[in-house]
Amino acid sequence: MTILNKIAAQPKIETIITKMSHGHDIIIIGGGPAGLSAAIYAGRFGLKSLLIEKAILGGLASTTFRIENYPGFPEGISGIDLANKLEEQARLYGAKILYGNASAIEIEKKFKIVEVDKKTFKTKAIILASGTDPKKLNIPGEKKLRGRGVSYCGTCDGPFYKDKNILVIGGGNSAVEEAIFLTRYAKKVSIVHRRDKLRADHALAKQARSHPKIFMLWNSILEEIKGSERVEEAVLKNTTTGKNSTIKTDGVFVYVGSNPQTEFLKGTINLDEHGFITTTGRLTTSQPGIFVAGDVRQKTLRQIVTAAADGAMAADEARKYIEEAK
Repeated sequence: MTILNKIAAQPKIETIITKMSHGHDIIIIGGGPAGLSAAIYAGRFGLKSLLIEKAILGGLASTTFRIENYPGFPEGISGIDLANKLEEQARLYGAKILYGNASAIEIEKKFKIVEVDKKTFKTKAIILASGTDPKKLNIPGEKKLRGRGVSYCGTCDGPFYKDKNILVIGGGNSAVEEAIFLTRYAKKVSIVHRRDKLRADHALAKQARSHPKIFMLWNSILEEIKGSERVEEAVLKNTTTGKNSTIKTDGVFVYVGSNPQTEFLKGTINLDEHGFITTTGRLTTSQPGIFVAGDVRQKTLRQIVTAAADGAMAADEARKYIEEAK
């Protein structure tokens, strides 16, 4: 069978015909890998979608220098390149993209209303893919020196630390990935971790431990950041002995987890004690017609590949909901 014959033999994608002359079939809140994947699949299902992003398409993934664990890219791909490809594909399937801040959701009998910068948009279904923000340490000096030596994004601020000594706080994948990236600029990168073993994947941890510019400060937590105009010193507490020590440093990069962007959802759908959206295996929420995808939902593995999978599944569940509601 020729390639053309194979293509002709494939089942055609069923297009959902809607009777609405206004509004949208789906509104997707968040333009990271989950939201963009949802937009791609919504378009493939023939649904009219509007994606709302308040900052930058690609979300936190777009700030990653090199992604090495996304299937199909054995040599790795930069976060911004992956985001651009996802955006291009979403637009190819008809997604409309609006930059703005979704601040509230109102539930009507048949429709949902999303408020964005004092404007309202009507939709049949919503996919929440609003993602997360980096968690802060909330220690003395952190807020005062943010942007003056305190950072949460290595790819954004790394070039400012050429031949400098810096600290990376955290022991997970994000912390180790950024520590490795920062070695291209910094003279010395010290990873501060509260335990005596990294939580990062084995391959990443091995790469970090063997890097000549990376040093480990085990069983330590950051207690205070000092400096007049810029970061100058860091106060570390040893979790084993309880003793504090002060070291010189030019910068502090913090990677200790994330907070879900769900403030605008309180009182509308159920959230867990940390603010993540609770869901079933079908990515439904406590409100019919509202679905969730990506890092903002309650789950154990937060990776780009799982976010993309969530987006596809949430779009499919939204499709079923819209069809059943006819």
